[in-house]
Amino acid sequence: MAKTWKDSDVSLDPIKNQIIAVIGYGIQGHAQANNLKDSGLNVIVGLQEGGSSWKKAKDDGHEVLSIQKACEKADIVHVLIPDMIQAKVFREQIEPNLNVGNALSFSHGAAIHWEWIRAPGDVDIIMVAPKGPGSKVRETYLEGFGTPSIVAVYQDYTKMAWDRTLALAKGIGSTRAGVIETTFQEEVETDWFGEQADLCGGCASMIINSFETLVEAGYQPEIAYFEVLHELKLIVDLIQRYGINGMWRRVSETARYGGLTRGPMVMNKDVKENMKKVLKMIQDGTFNQEWISDYQKNGKNAFDRYMKQVDAHQIEQVGKKMRQMMWPDSKE
Repeated sequence: MAKTWKDSDVSLDPIKNQIIAVIGYGIQGHAQANNLKDSGLNVIVGLQEGGSSWKKAKDDGHEVLSIQKACEKADIVHVLIPDMIQAKVFREQIEPNLNVGNALSFSHGAAIHWEWIRAPGDVDIIMVAPKGPGSKVRETYLEGFGTPSIVAVYQDYTKMAWDRTLALAKGIGSTRAGVIETTFQEEVETDWFGEQADLCGGCASMIINSFETLVEAGYQPEIAYFEVLHELKLIVDLIQRYGINGMWRRVSETARYGGLTRGPMVMNKDVKENMKKVLKMIQDGTFNQEWISDYQKNGKNAFDRYMKQVDAHQIEQVGKKMRQMMWPDSKE
């Protein structure tokens, strides 16, 4: 059984007099920095000077410094910049300014697990990984609750690494919902698998294939869009809140019987075998090497070229019209 902590189990005391430098002010950086500040902790933000986020962070009431100066000043360096630039920024701007006994903190373990970053042995290496997008991390905190996190310690130089990790999780608001112990390896491999096989890759491919099946059978694209994409959120919300069987108990009897008997025809053993292949490519480093090589060669075009194919797909053309009909003031 996984080890868990709730809010009453954890204190902010281990880090209440320490300076936390949040490096990066994107979706997660914005959410976590503001949650930590609102929890009464000493937060500074480290950014590239003159970058687009500098003014935003200052307007939000943060002390904003260059990455180098923020790291010089910090006791805890919380790295929330994109994965593919972490190694370069660490090598050039973070590592030269780390002090003995600092904590090097992440919200994703890839840079440490795959050794993109080789941190010195005289710092703590820790992780607090909220299980939700930054917008949700901030939203649930402001509602008086929080987004659950998984937490890990990779290197405990000070013998206080776990205290620091859990206190950070509390400051972010995650202990209100609950935090679960993991390892850097487990977080990376399960996170990547979920993104690729289920949450993003598998789900998007399932939607597109379902849409194509209906349209190719002669049904209107607009009707197909609503049936296979728009309504998906309603079902996922039920699953998240009540579990899989809780969802089955809250849909129609026809949906229940049809889903229970036909779902396994679609998501069959062959699909599971393909999932195992995807997992193996993560575990043995194949995907890591492919991703690094493609990004180094093509930059953002490593994924943009695939996204352009989806942009051109009929489901996106129809979807833009349907979303504009429902939410005319929204911007995509």
